[in-house]
Amino acid sequence: MDFTSGALGRALTEFDILSGIDAPDQRACQTAQCILRLFDAYQQECRSITWLAKGAFEDRRARESLALSKRRLLVYSETIHEVADRLHINFPELATDESLWPMVDEEYARLATGRYAFDLANAYINSVRRMLYKDEWKPVEYSFGKAGRASGEQKAVVRRFPGGAQVTPQLIQAMLDIPQFGRHFQDAETDCRMAAETANGELGLDGSDPEAISGVEVASAGFYRNRGAYLVGRLELKDGGWAPLALSLENHVNGIFIDAVLTREADLHNLFSSTLANFHTTIPHYHELAGFLHSIMPRRALGLHYSTIGFNHIGKVAVIDEITQCLGQPDAVMDTAPGFRGTVAIGFTAPALDYVLKVIRDTPTEGYKWGEFGGVPSVLAKYGRVHEINRTGSMLDNIIYYNIRLPRAWFAEALADDLLGNAGGTVSTLAIDDGDFLVFRHLIVQAKMVPLPLFLETADRDAAETAIINLGHCIRNNAAANIFNKDLDGRNYGVGDFSKVYLFDYDALEDLTDVKIHTNVGREHGEEEPPDWFFEDGIVFLPEEIDVGLRIPDRNLRRLFRDVHGELLSYDYWKGIQDAIARGLVPRLRVYPEDTRLRERRTDASRA
Repeated sequence: MDFTSGALGRALTEFDILSGIDAPDQRACQTAQCILRLFDAYQQECRSITWLAKGAFEDRRARESLALSKRRLLVYSETIHEVADRLHINFPELATDESLWPMVDEEYARLATGRYAFDLANAYINSVRRMLYKDEWKPVEYSFGKAGRASGEQKAVVRRFPGGAQVTPQLIQAMLDIPQFGRHFQDAETDCRMAAETANGELGLDGSDPEAISGVEVASAGFYRNRGAYLVGRLELKDGGWAPLALSLENHVNGIFIDAVLTREADLHNLFSSTLANFHTTIPHYHELAGFLHSIMPRRALGLHYSTIGFNHIGKVAVIDEITQCLGQPDAVMDTAPGFRGTVAIGFTAPALDYVLKVIRDTPTEGYKWGEFGGVPSVLAKYGRVHEINRTGSMLDNIIYYNIRLPRAWFAEALADDLLGNAGGTVSTLAIDDGDFLVFRHLIVQAKMVPLPLFLETADRDAAETAIINLGHCIRNNAAANIFNKDLDGRNYGVGDFSKVYLFDYDALEDLTDVKIHTNVGREHGEEEPPDWFFEDGIVFLPEEIDVGLRIPDRNLRRLFRDVHGELLSYDYWKGIQDAIARGLVPRLRVYPEDTRLRERRTDASRA
C-alpha cells in the first residue's frame, strides 16, 4: 500500500524525527504522540472509505467496492507493520528496554482518554507493541486497557418511526430516504407497496390490530458490500418482542430497486454471517451500532457484530473477552473438538464456549493427502488470506491472535500434551507469578459449528435436506468469489445457526482461476490411454466427481444434492465462472433465499 502521500503518509514520516531526540523519556513521549496521530489518520482513512463505498454503489462500480473492502481490511495491519519498522530504525531501544514502554503507554493514555474511540486507539497501540515484539515472541495482552471504552451518553444510531397495524408503503419509503442516494429509483412506488405487502404477509400482520406494531427502529445509514446496499431495522411488536425488517437494494442501469425484503432472523444471520465480509456504513458510533445489530440477531456473538461493520480489532478484543469470561467459570475446561481430527490443525473447545480454537501442527498426520507439506507459515497464510478474499459469507471467518498466553488450567491435560507435543513450534509453557500458562505463537479462533457429517448423523430429514441444499449454495458462493476448496470432503464444512453451511478448513484453499477444469464425461469406461490432462502439473478438478468427494453417506441426500445443484457437476458451469472472473466481472452471490426477492414475486405475478 502506498503511504507516500495523504494523512497516513504524513503521520508516518513523523516517526523519523525520533532518532534526533536524545533523552529516552522525551523520545518515549514523542513516540506516543506519533502513534496517536497515525491512529487519527487511520480513522480518517476508514471514514473516507465508507463514503467511497456508498458512492461505488450509487455509480454501479462493483469492482471498486471490492477494492475498497480489501483496502479497509489491509490499512490497519499495513500501517502497524510500517510503524514497527520505523520504530526499529529510529527508536530500537523500545523493543529491548521494557522500562520504556510504560512511559509510552502513560503518555498515550493521557492523550487518548475521553475519546469515544479510546478502546480502538488502545487496541491500535497494543498492535504496534505486539508487532514490535514479534520476533521476540513476547505475549502482549489483548484487552481494552484499564480505562475501557469512553463513558458518556449513548449515541443515536437509529431513526424511530411510529407503529400501527401494519408495515406501510410510507414506512418503506421513509427507510429508502435514509441514505439520501444520489441516484434515482426505478419504481419506488411499486417497490414500497410490494415490500410492505411482503413484510406483512411474512409477519402475519393482517391489519386488524391497530396497535400490532408499537414502533420501528432503523439504522440511520445504509450498509454497503459487494454490489449491494442494505437498510436494517426492527419492529417493536405489541407483546414486547422484536422482528427484523431489512431491505436489500441493487442498482442496475435503470436505477436502484428493492431486490428483497428480509423479516426472518435466519435471513439476517445469513446476511451478516461472516466476521470479515465487512459491511461499510457511514455510522461512526460502532458500540451502539454493534449493540443494535446484536438486538436483532442475539444468537450471533457481540464481538462478531463489531467485526461485521469493519471494527475487526474491537471485535478481536471482544471475542477474547468472551472466551476469558466463559473459561473463567468453575469446571470450564477445553478439550479436543468433537468430530474428525484434523490432519493439519488441532482444534479444541469447551462445551459452553461459542468458539473453536485451533493451532497448526508442526507436521501433518498420516492422513495428509496434498504431497509435500509447505510448513506452518504456508497454512497460516491461507487462514490469514481469508480476511482479504472472504466476501461471500460462506467461509467461516477466523480471528488469528499472535503471541497470546492462556492459563494452562483451561486445558485438559491430554490436550495440553497434544499441543506441546505436536505443535511445539507454536505452543510453549510459561511459569510466572500469576501461574502457569500456555503461550501461543498463533491461535486461530472460529465460531463453533457442527461438522457436516456429525450434523447429518443426528438431524431430522428436513434439517438434513436443508443443510445439503445449503452446502451447494456455499460451494457456489465461494466459486463466485474465486475461492476453490480442492478438498471438497464434507468434513471440511460446518453447519451453523439456521442450518447455514460454511467452509471452515482452509489448508486446501486455492484461487478458482488457478484450477485446471477437465472432465471424463463421454470417455469410454476402461479406455487404456489416459487423458491428456492426466500428465498436467497443478490442480486438476473433475466437476462430475463432486458428489463422490463430498462423502455424503445417505443415498437420498446425494440424489437431492444432484437434483438441486446439478450444475456443480458440470464442466460448463465451472468454466463459465472462471471465464467471468477472468473478464473482471463480479458474479452474483446468494445471500438470502429466492423467496424473499421482489423480482421473483413480480415474475410470478406476471405469469398468473
